[in-house]
Amino acid sequence: MSKILELRNKRANLWEQTKNFLEEHRGENGLVEASAVEQYNKMAADVQALGAEIERLEQQEAFDAALSAPTSKPVKGMPTAHQTPKAEGTASDEYRDAFWNMIRNQGDQFAVRNALNIGEDTEGGYTVPDEFEHRLIQALEENNIFRQLATVIRTNSGTRKIPIANDTMEAQWIDEGEEIPETDTRFGQTTLSAYKLGTMIKISNELLHDSAFDLASYIATRFGVAMGNAEERAFFTGDGDKKPLGILAETGGAELGVTTASEHLVTFDEIFDLYYSLKSPYRRNAQFVCNETLLLQLMKLKDGNGNYIWKPGLDTAKPDTILGRPIRTSTFMPTMSAGERVLLFGDLKNYWVADRQNRTFRRLNELYARTDQVGFLTTQRVDGRLILPESVKVLKMAGIKPAPAPTPDPDEQANG
Repeated sequence: MSKILELRNKRANLWEQTKNFLEEHRGENGLVEASAVEQYNKMAADVQALGAEIERLEQQEAFDAALSAPTSKPVKGMPTAHQTPKAEGTASDEYRDAFWNMIRNQGDQFAVRNALNIGEDTEGGYTVPDEFEHRLIQALEENNIFRQLATVIRTNSGTRKIPIANDTMEAQWIDEGEEIPETDTRFGQTTLSAYKLGTMIKISNELLHDSAFDLASYIATRFGVAMGNAEERAFFTGDGDKKPLGILAETGGAELGVTTASEHLVTFDEIFDLYYSLKSPYRRNAQFVCNETLLLQLMKLKDGNGNYIWKPGLDTAKPDTILGRPIRTSTFMPTMSAGERVLLFGDLKNYWVADRQNRTFRRLNELYARTDQVGFLTTQRVDGRLILPESVKVLKMAGIKPAPAPTPDPDEQANG
């Protein structure tokens, strides 16, 4: 039995124990005894932890499979029949070797800079080789669930205009030989920009010059965590000011489906209403997304027949579900408090992420020299926007969201 299957069975058994425990400590009034709530939350958290470990193992398995896949196709004909075009630009072997020599500060640096000239940006950074860019994107997908749920497009330009039909087309019945009437579809337009996102990666000179150290994997992992976290936060809650407009935005984000009666609790009826607030065509591929605190509460909810609405997934093809639809969690979804949008339901493929090609790295030799480290400033340009707001509905907690605290004025702090 594989480790993943073993953990799935363990998780399913633990969930049955958790449900039985809850029923055993439910009073005649239908409420769970206060003394049992803490133990239930611990058991439910263990179920979630097993789910997270299963997801990590599945991602690792997929990543291993991708890395072990053949990088070239076998020769099936005469070698001279079809010559593979020589890779050029940032896809060439020469550029790749020069890039890693720049990173490790090896070889003739004049020749290195000359080879990298085609990928140099205006700030002294260098575009990563195509092969390494694929690894960086894989690292982002592992650390950012939004990239797994959304539609990701690649673009060469800073701005991408997307036409969107503003009405619903419908064919018409006609007689034999009758002219088919034209349908005047109205199109709107949304624009995806290319906001700059950067992070600093520090590496000791000792590791840089250790030929046995897998430098590419280390950089890809650090890049994936730093950039992935920043991206995921923005894709959920970004305000569109020098960053993507998040799916939870009041204007331009998901449409309001349901407002709860309580500031701290969500009921089955409210989840049910949220489900049916979404138009039927979008429900076919819809998913729920919330944070883990809300999920713990949803795991306690039952439908009108006394069945729990949360069901654990038993294999990769059957994820955890609520009302039969997959549910995912993110630490960047808001917690339950007055006025917060805490639960998404919809077809998240209608949120588009625009990746501008050519991520760059710039080596900073002097900044961390005192600690015998080298800094690498890495940047990328990305944007995201929900192009069909009606395709995703949101559940909002009752009450008024507190206004954010004012940002302190640096000049006043200095004078004070």
